[in-house]
Amino acid sequence: MTSPDPHHVARHFHAAPDGRLVCDVCPRECKLQDEQRGMCFVRKREGDAVVLTTYGRSSGFCVDPIEKKPLAHFYPGSSVLSFGTAGCNLACKFCQNWDISKSREVETLSDAAFPEQIAETAKRLGCRSVAFTYNDPTIFLEYATDVADACHERGIAAVAVTAGYISDAARRDLYAHIDAANVDLKAFTDEFYRKLTASEIEPVKDTLRYLVHETDVWTEITTLLIPGQNDSDEELHALTRFVAEELGPDVPLHFSAFHPDYRMRETPGTPPDTLRRARRIGLQNGLRYVYTGNVHDPEGEVTRCPSCDEAVIARDWYELLAMHVKPDAPATRRGCVDDVGRCARCGTVIPGRFDAGRTRFGRRRLPVRMSA
Repeated sequence: MTSPDPHHVARHFHAAPDGRLVCDVCPRECKLQDEQRGMCFVRKREGDAVVLTTYGRSSGFCVDPIEKKPLAHFYPGSSVLSFGTAGCNLACKFCQNWDISKSREVETLSDAAFPEQIAETAKRLGCRSVAFTYNDPTIFLEYATDVADACHERGIAAVAVTAGYISDAARRDLYAHIDAANVDLKAFTDEFYRKLTASEIEPVKDTLRYLVHETDVWTEITTLLIPGQNDSDEELHALTRFVAEELGPDVPLHFSAFHPDYRMRETPGTPPDTLRRARRIGLQNGLRYVYTGNVHDPEGEVTRCPSCDEAVIARDWYELLAMHVKPDAPATRRGCVDDVGRCARCGTVIPGRFDAGRTRFGRRRLPVRMSA
């Protein structure tokens, strides 16, 4: 294959009694007439099939620190080849990547790249993983799974950065190919999800339960705190109790700062004290690993041993300053050798994925062209 395939037949659709085709990838279940596109814009009916129109096309590639996804317990200090496509199945009024996720222009997809090409590029650049990010891999599931398989053949991990708004069958399909995920838990009320994202919270909670309890996908969570929308003490207590009680105290939770963008330009940015308050509430409710993001907060970036309080991973923005986690108990997952970690001081298990070949990529960001 030498050019992008705008007619790549999709998985997860069925015919409705009225003749329309129903896309089964996400809970929206878009019902499509011929030549009609779903809300995500990239899944389209052509004749008797639904096709993915962005297979083999990307909005750009960049080498990032893995901490930027954010993942704090997945090969800390390593580099990740990040890319996305176009479109989205949510309608977030606060979208921080709106120029990509809301795009309806094919020109946004500037780079043509196929799975083996992406995997080879990641290997050449020394990346430990490839991340599907900038927009949600749910909507380019077929492309993402093929890229993930090509990466696994070369010992490279696959990472999904996602809103978690996906149907059960598609969820099981996608995450059978994924090694780590950061899921946006955007708030903890139905009202927020309905009014600000045009979606529902329950499928996201189902995705989190599935990942944590039914897969070996390493899972972390991010909540973007928006002043006056999802940052009350009541909501933060409810959210962090859900994570601690239904998912477990070892699931890392990141509270991230909002900045005015897209259709919420009049909303002020998140004060750093709000993030610190949220972190305190999470720790109070039993979570062991709560982080702050998009602000300079060294204490909110550190990973501490829950037993001896040693700073086992110290960070400054996305740069590792100290690493005191020893790899232990190797296990093979999809051709990649993964290890849990232990505190170098007291031996307590630090959950995550760690290896002896860790690097310190730092905070830099390197744009990549597939033709290079």
